[in-house]
Amino acid sequence: MITVSNLKKSFDAVDALKGISFNIAQGECYGLLGPNGAGKTTTISILSTIINPNEGEVKIAGYDLKKNPLDCKKNIGVVTQEIALYNELSAYDNLLFWGGLYKVPRQELSEHIDETLGLLGLTERKNDKVKTYSGGMKRRINIASALLHKPKILFMDEPTVGIDPQSRNLIFEVVEKLHEEGMTIIYTTHYMEEAERLCDRVGIIDNGEIIAQGTLNELKNSGSMKESVVISYTNLTDECYQTIEKEWKDLRRFEDTIHFYSMNIQGDLSKLILMCNEFGLDMRHIDIQKINLETIFLNLTGKQLRDK
Repeated sequence: MITVSNLKKSFDAVDALKGISFNIAQGECYGLLGPNGAGKTTTISILSTIINPNEGEVKIAGYDLKKNPLDCKKNIGVVTQEIALYNELSAYDNLLFWGGLYKVPRQELSEHIDETLGLLGLTERKNDKVKTYSGGMKRRINIASALLHKPKILFMDEPTVGIDPQSRNLIFEVVEKLHEEGMTIIYTTHYMEEAERLCDRVGIIDNGEIIAQGTLNELKNSGSMKESVVISYTNLTDECYQTIEKEWKDLRRFEDTIHFYSMNIQGDLSKLILMCNEFGLDMRHIDIQKINLETIFLNLTGKQLRDK
């Protein structure tokens, strides 16, 4: 359904994308996971024909993006980070406007509006002006506007940023329903739990490069992924850390927190606690981290998934 080959994009001296490639099958939900500034939005902007790449090829629903951009547009719906609504219009009138741009016939459009409003839990508020909506409700209308022409493919660029838990969970349920019905979805996020819940496969992108991709199980089993004991301290000094490094080789430090990696967490936990006591370290918090997308990202990049 979607093929991306060696996609590159630069803005002045900044290489936003450095040659990324991935394929997405029909009906698949593919998560593009990475921190802010990693290249997720640039990728979506290219796929949705908003900006042009410097290099690379894209095919959407069998159409070449460069040669047949209009045919590509007919097959996609785009949920942008920025909310594109008219505050002085009602939700219903906003959807009439956006549906008109897709040239959906009036009777058909009216049916689609009622359907999407019901899907997103906003039927009772459809005649209220958008300016009276909460941020989460505006996000939901934003999603509704991308579904009016019944696209085969949906691009969702961080659709849950800054919204209330109720709207967030409803959006999850909508994505799951669309996925079950066979829609192809690209879902960008920097929230690990969203990708784990919603996506069939994940591509991890950082600094304009896809550093790993696959199902969660494939990513877990790739390389030498290990569980970790994460300990936060109140009195960790550079000198203490250097001493700990001599005793425990597989570890990483993040300010006052150390991740100790182990193939036998249960057996090594007591050893770690004894070692810290011997060095006079005050432990503020201890956590055992199983292998998940957070630990995979950490192993691959040496960095925590940052929200900047």
